[in-house]
Amino acid sequence: MILRTPEERFVNLPDYPFAPHYAFVDDLRIHYVAEGPANGPVVLLLHGEPSWSYLYRKMIPVLAAAGYRVIAPDLLGFGKSDKLSDRSAYSYKLHVSIVSGLIRQLDLRDITLFCQDWGGLLGLRSVAEMPERFARIIAGNTALPEAPSPFAQIAYPLFRFAVAARKYIGGELNIEAVISEPRPSRAFLNWVAFSQVCHDFPIGKFIDSATTSALTPEVLAAYDAPFPDESYKAAARAFPLLVTSNLAENHDAWERVLRKWNKPFLTTFSDSDPLTRGLERVFQKRIPGAKGQPHVIIQKAGHYLQEDKGEEIADIMIGFIRDTKPVG
Repeated sequence: MILRTPEERFVNLPDYPFAPHYAFVDDLRIHYVAEGPANGPVVLLLHGEPSWSYLYRKMIPVLAAAGYRVIAPDLLGFGKSDKLSDRSAYSYKLHVSIVSGLIRQLDLRDITLFCQDWGGLLGLRSVAEMPERFARIIAGNTALPEAPSPFAQIAYPLFRFAVAARKYIGGELNIEAVISEPRPSRAFLNWVAFSQVCHDFPIGKFIDSATTSALTPEVLAAYDAPFPDESYKAAARAFPLLVTSNLAENHDAWERVLRKWNKPFLTTFSDSDPLTRGLERVFQKRIPGAKGQPHVIIQKAGHYLQEDKGEEIADIMIGFIRDTKPVG
């Protein structure tokens, strides 16, 4: 069944005055923000789990004022986009298809991609599908896990077994234990396990726990707005368990495109994210276009660095685009 969040849930959200835009991809309605001049250079902002384009509300006005055409979609199952009520209906491949289909339908070209969390797992796969449409990439607090076959074929069931085998004090792992774990691999496993067993998936509360700034009740309500009840949260619960489900396809993306990517690639990871700490070095080491770039660690920012330091990141993006324009 396809669910569509009632529009009244999105009325008067703080600092989110953007007019809605919709496209149908694979017969599913996908929402996106489109701000700035229609003929401006394209900046594509891809959010992750379990947020939506509201996460980019601090960056969109800065980028639009600088003359960029800013496109910020809501992934399938999030924000104002359609939601599938059946958790098993979601797959990594379906999400890639939706993102790539939207890019083609809007005919986006010479794209500057900013991707965070699942925005990277999906955006980088779209780059591999159509590298000619992308001019540069900026990655923050994300990854593209990969493995060749046959290991990729056994990694996913082993991962699911590891999640199922987690033990919980009092029957449930709390958010604080997830985000306070200093070891990235354990923090990630805790998060996946929590997303599968918690009775009420607290979207806004989790985002608040993964930022360095304290979110107001109004902002927390905005992050919760797309999800009137648990039936709307199937995508949010499905995403964590899908991370290792496409390792072979991701390996192909690395080998065909990303390890040969000579266009500019910048990392803007944060200093206070236990989930992706240190993963920026993977991109810096493996992607040719990352060499010699002014990579930055965003200070005093958590996993959702757009929430903590959105305006600062937008300024970094503007400088990066300016300094990496093609000559001639």
